[in-house]
Amino acid sequence: MAPQNTALKSSETKARTRLLLALWDLGGIKEEVKKGELSKRLVSKGKKVADYQSVFEELENEQAISKSKKGYSLQSPKGLEVLDKNLKSTEFEFEGTIVGTWAANALLKWIHEMNCGLANTSNKDNATASENIVSETNSKNNIASYEEFKQVALQVYEQLNSDYNLDNLVPIYRIRRKIGDRLSRKQFSEWLLEMQADDIFQLEGGSVEDSAPDKIEDSITTELDGLRCYASKLQN
Repeated sequence: MAPQNTALKSSETKARTRLLLALWDLGGIKEEVKKGELSKRLVSKGKKVADYQSVFEELENEQAISKSKKGYSLQSPKGLEVLDKNLKSTEFEFEGTIVGTWAANALLKWIHEMNCGLANTSNKDNATASENIVSETNSKNNIASYEEFKQVALQVYEQLNSDYNLDNLVPIYRIRRKIGDRLSRKQFSEWLLEMQADDIFQLEGGSVEDSAPDKIEDSITTELDGLRCYASKLQN
């Protein structure tokens, strides 16, 4: 293959992988991700959304992603299989000298889930890590009700507060990430706000310790109160 064609193929692999990883990390396997939210992850310095148009179209044609008026979704199992394959490809690497925090964290989360998948499927010859991720997404570990969410959120809150000596002011992004993909991002935000309405948590403003965009994104923003970054447990 000519060097020019090799470079072009490598660039396409990077763009496809970056798009799929961003969509997966934003919860696209469970719910639609808004175009603007996805664009923030994709567009790096010197790039624009239009640069990804052909990549979006290719992945739609392959049925790896789906598009609606509101945004994009990652299709299961095809989207996960393509992402898994691309991340293992020798053609994939991060561009530039600095890797975005969101990309590094998303990749770490993917590796963690893959390792769990390999451990859980070691005796199944035909099982792949991506297939296991699909089954994990639909497993009994998913949080299906507000009552269950309350119990889990309180347990996570207490654990984080104790482990990191947070003085009863736990960052919301830590709670969200600890609970992980057991429910959608939208449902997490709605139920955490409901816990505030029920006088279980008080959601506080301010900002995260290093003002990292991905941590702010994993906090909660409401129309009335604006950005809420911390949860404090109210005394019963």
